[in-house]
Amino acid sequence: MSSPEQGDSDDLRARLAALSASLRKREAERREDGAGTSPVEGSFGRAMSVGLTVFSEFAAAIIVGAAIGWQGDIWFGTAPLLLIVFLLLGAAAGFWNVYRVAAPKEPPSDAP
Repeated sequence: MSSPEQGDSDDLRARLAALSASLRKREAERREDGAGTSPVEGSFGRAMSVGLTVFSEFAAAIIVGAAIGWQGDIWFGTAPLLLIVFLLLGAAAGFWNVYRVAAPKEPPSDAP
């Protein structure tokens, strides 16, 4: 004899299987129709993401370089010398970050 709890469990499993099948069917239809894969939206969003990442890395490198140079000038009393040096180093690091993002990616080699 099956208990009422067993019947509820079987009913839930059947409903879950039907729901899963329905979701798989809709997902397959969506892929066939190409819905939700607008190249314009995906490209624009990706470009904005890369652009903001590049800008933030460039700005952060310059700000960090300037802050280190300014603090070094306070500690060592070398007025604008360290500020200028580290500001230039920060700018160089910022350009290097931009280059790393913009450089073409090489495909991974299969040969060891």
